[in-house]
Amino acid sequence: MKKVAKLLEERQKINKEIEDIQKECPHFYASIKSVRERLDSTTNVIRYVCDSCSSIVGIPNNNDLQNFLKQ
Repeated sequence: MKKVAKLLEERQKINKEIEDIQKECPHFYASIKSVRERLDSTTNVIRYVCDSCSSIVGIPNNNDLQNFLKQ
């Protein structure tokens, strides 16, 4: 059980570090990508994702979405 607790603690620290990086990122460049809707989900959605920090930064309009799906 101690190993599980240690791993959960490490995951929490990593998630906090990622969150801090994403908060500070200016999100200058974003690409349209297919990403999981939530971390605990198996459903994928298409979103604008920051190229630097992998944060979801927007929802593509219908024209951008159609162009992405054609690729």
